[in-house]
Amino acid sequence: MPKRVFILDGTRFSTLDGFYDEVSRVLVPGAKWGRNLDAFNDILRGGFGTPAGGFVLRWTHAGRSRRTLPRFGTLVEIIRVHGAGGAEAGDGVELELA
Repeated sequence: MPKRVFILDGTRFSTLDGFYDEVSRVLVPGAKWGRNLDAFNDILRGGFGTPAGGFVLRWTHAGRSRRTLPRFGTLVEIIRVHGAGGAEAGDGVELELA
């Protein structure tokens, strides 16, 4: 069965607060979370409404985010920890930068 795809639209944010708003809208609508890097990492582990067994996180307009979003590299690293080859690969998160 294919994994569920969640799309973060890089045109919708250029700040960390905006990124957190997009995560709230797309990944965990209606959930209360800490809106910081540690809490984002926790969301990727599952249990906040994200599917068990992993999911695809497609980040559209990632080139724009790379240019405008502070901590873009850190966010990408956090996501990759939860995917193939990462320390928490069992979470099954696949990152697609588009």
